[in-house]
Amino acid sequence: MYVIGTAGHVDHGKSTLVKALTGIDPDRLREEKEREMTIDLGFAWLTLPGDLAVGIVDVPGHRDFIENMLAGVGGIDAALFVIAADEGVMPQTREHLAILDLLGIPGGVIALTKIDTVEDPDWLELVELDIREIVSGTALADAPIVPVSARDGRGLETLKQVLAERLTALPPRLDRGHPRLPIDRVFSISGFGTVVTGTLTGGSLAVGDTVEIAPAGITARIRGLQAYQTKRERIGPGSRAAVNLSGVEKAQLMRGQVLTTPGWLRGTRLLDGRLRMLAEASRPLQHNAEVKFFSGAAEALARVRLLDAETIAPGAEGWIQVRLEQPVALARGDRFILRFPSPGETIGGGVVVDPAPGRRWRRRRPEVIARLEALARGTPAELLAQTLERAGAPLREKTLQERSGMPADVAGAALQEALQNGLIVALGDGWYADPATLHNIRQRLAQELAAYHRAEPLRRGMPREQLRSRLGLERSAFDRLLESAVEGVESSGDLVWMQGFSVQLTPAQQQAVESLLAAFGRAPYQPPSVKEAVAQIGDDLFRYLVERGDLVVIAPDVVLSAPVYREMFAAVARTLDTGGSISAAELRDQFGTTRKYAIALLEFLDGQGITRREGDVRVWNRRPKI
Repeated sequence: MYVIGTAGHVDHGKSTLVKALTGIDPDRLREEKEREMTIDLGFAWLTLPGDLAVGIVDVPGHRDFIENMLAGVGGIDAALFVIAADEGVMPQTREHLAILDLLGIPGGVIALTKIDTVEDPDWLELVELDIREIVSGTALADAPIVPVSARDGRGLETLKQVLAERLTALPPRLDRGHPRLPIDRVFSISGFGTVVTGTLTGGSLAVGDTVEIAPAGITARIRGLQAYQTKRERIGPGSRAAVNLSGVEKAQLMRGQVLTTPGWLRGTRLLDGRLRMLAEASRPLQHNAEVKFFSGAAEALARVRLLDAETIAPGAEGWIQVRLEQPVALARGDRFILRFPSPGETIGGGVVVDPAPGRRWRRRRPEVIARLEALARGTPAELLAQTLERAGAPLREKTLQERSGMPADVAGAALQEALQNGLIVALGDGWYADPATLHNIRQRLAQELAAYHRAEPLRRGMPREQLRSRLGLERSAFDRLLESAVEGVESSGDLVWMQGFSVQLTPAQQQAVESLLAAFGRAPYQPPSVKEAVAQIGDDLFRYLVERGDLVVIAPDVVLSAPVYREMFAAVARTLDTGGSISAAELRDQFGTTRKYAIALLEFLDGQGITRREGDVRVWNRRPKI
């Protein structure tokens, strides 16, 4: 399936030509019929020779409605550019051509309409020469010119044949697994609910799919699909589609949003791009100028920051950062158009290089320009590395592929190349990072540990979860990072510390520790409580003894020396091995302790999953090696 867009002057007979080709009047609004002028987007469809199903987006030609044109022309395969034979090229023709060129439309066909109103063949020849001159250097430079008359039918079959030839010569639309349907119309049908229309690119949609409306983050389900008034179970890229949605109300949707698969496309209010100013622009673009930004079917007011110049002159190019007043769903490589808001004028357009730079760049910085240039010309492997660099954290393979905007197969091959060339480092378990980010994380990790050791000199190490939180890493990525043997860092259990670090006690602290351990030695089975121990040596020294393994806390206020804990646990194990069960009374009597300590130990073992309670006794739940 293919989609073409009609463009041209309001009086050149666009809508009349579309109706003659398709039998459908694309002017659906009463005002359009009264004024005989296309005001908003119109839609039609036909089958060309070769059984080619083609959708038509009829866009407004009058300069007062140029912004409505921009909402419909972005996703087309080719342009049907309409110029009337009796009037020839009009002032806004250049603007329409410039927009097609800036949006990267691959080409099209020029329809020279109203030939029935021209009797002089020399005039037709002059008009064609004028057209060739004006399209020179544009996307339509090699477009065939087909004279037609919508009134008497001359040339219509030839036009259809030429359109079919042009469309079949285009490369097929690829299914990249990320369908995007920029919404250009929203309406509701009684008994069916909410319907949106647009031109589908990037992937396929199927009935029953869960979809997301970006940038609003609204989730819905596809209830039905239609292309050219035919119900479909599945629609591929390159189609004009009507999508019937459940789970969303018409009032929640609007032109400019994007229907896509959930989780990968996000709205942005800041983007980096390469701008080409039109040579016909009336004035240079100044830094921080207010503009209107158009991409897909979206429109937003914006401010443009110039990153490598004070101004961008007509006909010149430059790097820009655009700050949008409202979020727009964008991906790398998307085309955009800029217009001055008042008086309205198309001034240029370009390509989104980074849809989410994450920060406001300082102007005239060589490293910023170098980064943008690399993004613009980078290989797939380099783009993956740059995606990781922008993330500033490890990413899983699927997330990396989605953020890069590459098809899965291209990203998979690029990942292997990047790994081989050292552009990306594999952390394991599907996590990847670029070397610079990995270096920065490891530096921060070392700095956090050093600061912790200074602040907590009696702690053997920093709690693992606390360190992970400080670094802002997902738990799995953090675990893989520590497993990759960070130089100068050691970890065990729940603690992480700098290699070579050990707690150094002062003479006074050493004396306090020895005094407390002696108290535990004098009453091994009825030792001081946690509260008494902390009161004697302080919380920091008590925690140090627990982390060092001298003491084992078995209940909120019950603590045993490590040798006694091991002795009592060994006794429990022997009793369970020989008798199959043990009671608190048996344990109490065996060690001459109190019920408090016996119950605390048995409940501690229950909590560890080693024993389990059955009535008044404990039995093995999971016997550990002793």
